[in-house]
Amino acid sequence: MLISREQVQEILQPIQDSETGKSLIALQRIRDIVVKESTVRLSVTYSSEEQRVLLEGQIRELLQAIGAEDIHIRMRPLENSVEEDSYDREKLTKGHAAGMQNNEILSEGSGVHFVAIASGKGGVGKSTVTVNLAAALARQGKKVGLIDADIYGFSVPDMMGIEEGPNVTDDGVIIPVERFGVKVMSMGFFIRENSPVVWRGPMLGKMLRQFFEDVGWGELDYMLLDLPPGTGDVALDVHQMIPQSKEIIVTTPHATAAFVAARAGAMAIQTEHEILGVVENMAYYSCSHCGEKDYVFGRGGGGMLAETLHTELLGQLPLGGPDNLAADPDFSPSVYKAGTESAMIYDEIAAKISSKFESPASR
Repeated sequence: MLISREQVQEILQPIQDSETGKSLIALQRIRDIVVKESTVRLSVTYSSEEQRVLLEGQIRELLQAIGAEDIHIRMRPLENSVEEDSYDREKLTKGHAAGMQNNEILSEGSGVHFVAIASGKGGVGKSTVTVNLAAALARQGKKVGLIDADIYGFSVPDMMGIEEGPNVTDDGVIIPVERFGVKVMSMGFFIRENSPVVWRGPMLGKMLRQFFEDVGWGELDYMLLDLPPGTGDVALDVHQMIPQSKEIIVTTPHATAAFVAARAGAMAIQTEHEILGVVENMAYYSCSHCGEKDYVFGRGGGGMLAETLHTELLGQLPLGGPDNLAADPDFSPSVYKAGTESAMIYDEIAAKISSKFESPASR
């Protein structure tokens, strides 16, 4: 029996906090819900040992009632959680009070290679490409940071299977969450589950700058930025904030998708940002039985876009998702395991990008 995330949220909605009477779902004390077929993973915060035992029993009983067969519950004490606000203002304020202690990361002499991943429209797999490219660079021994700059449509924490938010040191430095060897920062860490971000451009730019200035990134070789689709305020802020950043454009093979993606490429060119190349996602479907390729979205869009932008086609990725099991401690909905077909293509793309940055001609 297939279970949806919405079903899990609905069935657990009646569970209330004994002190306030509010739903634990609404308080974000039941969160990080990941569902795959009949397997459910989630995390729960509790205020006492007695409540921990009670909550775990209640949740298992309710989930089993809707057909969940494999249930993984991560129990955390309440003092380590964040609740009661639309986003974690305290962490952000503490970080900002640290006095912009990391603004040297934006200087051209920092040694950090910045790569912005962009697309002309949503739904082409830009964030999937970003997280897997980051993981591929980390597999090759690079020190990698990733900023989920898609502030309206943040998805990186969920895609990477991240269940915990960042910590703040005593002197106010925000410590990014590390997953698959990648240091990650996202608006998703500070927003209550499923709450919209209703901000105008200047606020978005301020938040993005805070991700650079108030986060303790440590030593990095690469910083990847998952940009929002299109050519809006955040993309412009990145271009202005990091003039040395280079860019990768993601498209599907469909001619219309490539046509729209050309706008993002044109913006990079107009702001004098080098385009490293084009990644064509969902390029084909590979039959699991016979191995033949079916080009379900057409052919040639990525190559056509690369030619239009006078750059190269870095790679073509098949249609499909990772075959990850929720019971796996390294489970994530969107990161391909090393050695799989898609992971090896990402490894090849990562090697091409590294060679562009690290060849003598690029220094």
